[in-house]
Amino acid sequence: MKIGFIGLGNMGGPMAANLAKAGHEVTGFDTAGVAIEGVTLAGTAAEAATGRAVVITMLPNGAILKSVADEIIPAMDRGAVLLDCSTVDVESARAVADQAQKAGLEPLDAPVSGGVTGAAAGTLTFMVGGSDMGFAAVRELFDVMGQKAVLCGPSGNGQAAKICNNMILGVTMIATCEAFALADKLGLDRQAMFDVVSTSSGYSWSMNAYCPAPGIGPKSPADNGYKPGFAAELMLKDLRLAQQAAEAVDADTPMGQAARDLYAQFVEGEDGKGRDFSAMLPRFETRGRG
Repeated sequence: MKIGFIGLGNMGGPMAANLAKAGHEVTGFDTAGVAIEGVTLAGTAAEAATGRAVVITMLPNGAILKSVADEIIPAMDRGAVLLDCSTVDVESARAVADQAQKAGLEPLDAPVSGGVTGAAAGTLTFMVGGSDMGFAAVRELFDVMGQKAVLCGPSGNGQAAKICNNMILGVTMIATCEAFALADKLGLDRQAMFDVVSTSSGYSWSMNAYCPAPGIGPKSPADNGYKPGFAAELMLKDLRLAQQAAEAVDADTPMGQAARDLYAQFVEGEDGKGRDFSAMLPRFETRGRG
């Protein structure tokens, strides 16, 4: 398949490389001018999109996505698929999808879960918004880049699923870190805490699969000095997107709002930037109730 790939950063680069490794003809573009094994680099985004059956974008935010869409949509062939894997606000995703449809394209918004490790390993999960036809057209690409792809409904619903999932993740990670810090001050051994919670009603992905306490549970970024698997600033981005969406549809999300505010304080006012989002635990360890 002839594929254009725009945005070859920490996520997009490995994804494009996996597509090329699988035998697809990949032409890429990135403003940083990076080199990706197996990927032919184009001079512009429009050049990367011209004559491609599928154009994939992996971009930092909605404003950049809309700017790139303005450039590449006129260059794309009618009937081609525009597959956006960025995590952006729902409104931007739906605006670009509408623009693409009017140009005779098949738009899909498909943000991912799995981080840089999942991008490199080809084990991402895709949350997809768009039509059945568009989803079927690129299903084989999802199988190369990831281990699961779920069609969540019409355009924008992929972004909706991503931000709802990550709002839960942010809230539960904070609660998990708070609980470990409380257990410490109560004299409860962390291993005993894990053994109880991981097999009872406090069970969660944050506790069982990504434990924020070093040396407890499966290996996680906590065991590597909190070097990011999923950076705190990326969690903050997703929590802000969730609150932006909640405000747009008048949804009451007090826990999501509190999580956004805590991660904003951690990233922008403390030492959270460049650390894993589970580094909330050492933060709570050093704080008192006041």
